[in-house]
Amino acid sequence: MFKYFVWPVVLGAASLFFAGCSDANNKPLSIAFSADSSKILFSHIDPRGLLELKGLKNRDSVLMDLVSVLQTPSEKDSVIREEAIPGKINVTDSNLVFSPIQPFVKGREYLVITHLNIQFAKPEEIIKGKLSYTIKPQQKVLNR
Repeated sequence: MFKYFVWPVVLGAASLFFAGCSDANNKPLSIAFSADSSKILFSHIDPRGLLELKGLKNRDSVLMDLVSVLQTPSEKDSVIREEAIPGKINVTDSNLVFSPIQPFVKGREYLVITHLNIQFAKPEEIIKGKLSYTIKPQQKVLNR
């Protein structure tokens, strides 16, 4: 009697836990230039994280810690040194928008480093015991 009642309850609770923790329905963070390449758009941000960002008091300093944009040397132009691009970050209803103070230069590469949507481990990594003790930022190189 006991095993016929407990096992279905335990299995049901475990499946609900892993379904709730699963990010299978979430799209990965998208980092891309806007249509006119004047701004960088961060889309598919976790809704809970986006809500937290909207409610922050010192939003500008926190956002600058979450997102960095660097001009990087490329094979075409190795004279350029890697340097941070100053800009402003705006939070919209569904994404973040990085607007540089100086416009992006055509033909240059920009390295975007962000801590948005970062997790210590995914549910399958937790089950396998492959936890990370540090968080690794997401990086993407964009060509203007």
